[in-house]
Amino acid sequence: MGVDYYNILKVNPNASEDDLKKAYKRLAMIWHPDKNPAGKRPEAEFKFKQISEAYDVLSDPTKRQIYDLYGEEALKSGQFPPPSSSRSAAPHQHHQPHYYHRGNHNATSFRFNPRDAEDIYAEIFGSEGGGGGGAGGSGGGGRGYRDGFFRTSNGAGGREFAGTSSGPGPGLRKANAVENNLACSLEELYKGFKKKMKISRTIIDSAGKVRTLEEILTIEIKPGWKKGTKITFPEKGNQEPGVIPADLIFVVDEKPHALYKRDGNDLVVNQEITLLEALTGKTLELTTLDGRNLMIPLTDIIKPGAEMVVPNEGMPISKEPGRKGNLRIKFDVKYPSRLTTEQKSDLKRVLGGVSL
Repeated sequence: MGVDYYNILKVNPNASEDDLKKAYKRLAMIWHPDKNPAGKRPEAEFKFKQISEAYDVLSDPTKRQIYDLYGEEALKSGQFPPPSSSRSAAPHQHHQPHYYHRGNHNATSFRFNPRDAEDIYAEIFGSEGGGGGGAGGSGGGGRGYRDGFFRTSNGAGGREFAGTSSGPGPGLRKANAVENNLACSLEELYKGFKKKMKISRTIIDSAGKVRTLEEILTIEIKPGWKKGTKITFPEKGNQEPGVIPADLIFVVDEKPHALYKRDGNDLVVNQEITLLEALTGKTLELTTLDGRNLMIPLTDIIKPGAEMVVPNEGMPISKEPGRKGNLRIKFDVKYPSRLTTEQKSDLKRVLGGVSL
């Protein structure tokens, strides 16, 4: 028989028109190309056309009778024996004679004209809201509904919505996005990293059954990404009939660091030094976020509240590879709580002639 249209729609050979429509709707919601990500689009287009062709044949009494009696090849070639009286009692005998053409040979010729898959889709889903009509509705109405069914026809924003200029009709709404915080250490945001997340979601398989699917998502964090950056996995939410699955969004969050604080692309560190160190100098030793030892000599007198800038030792700038912000060191000079008389005398002697 070639292609098994009944198996494609997952119905039995005695399926009624209502059974066929329900089966088509269930499968079309899963396999319509606009409901599938780009990587799955070729498979979805193939299956959607298969489903549409199966529904086109089985929902048409004439095509279905020819298919049931002679198979797919005869249906598409149009070459098969004329129906005999013994076969005229088949379930779908009220066919229309204008489909048949008598030739010179003792055979009946039938022209198979498959309907456009998108027209069938618009007709089935559009007719529920008054758009598209039934099988005898105008082709223009069905086509107009189809063109605006998934996205705006004027290109405004490219978002999904229902309705077209040809009349109202219910479209597929998209579930609200699901957001999850992704807590990252400052070291991870400095160096970048990949994180694997295991998710579990419900899907509707090709047989229309709901099942649980577990997936591993790889999240790649680029060096320099900031708190609030969003990583989106399109349509990775739960599947429901008549609803486009939600996008799954991970939002970068920043864990507090024991030493550094981020300020845009800069890193800020508070450093306490003694009065003696502020006056006489010292060498600061800091460990960077990527594990390097940074030696910073203090040669000038450090005043309370002073800030030193070390260029190119801040956070990587994600949009400018190779560039970094600055490291800003804020000093807090610690004064002694008390001095002896001798210490005071020594300070007066040393600093007495110093002009500030």
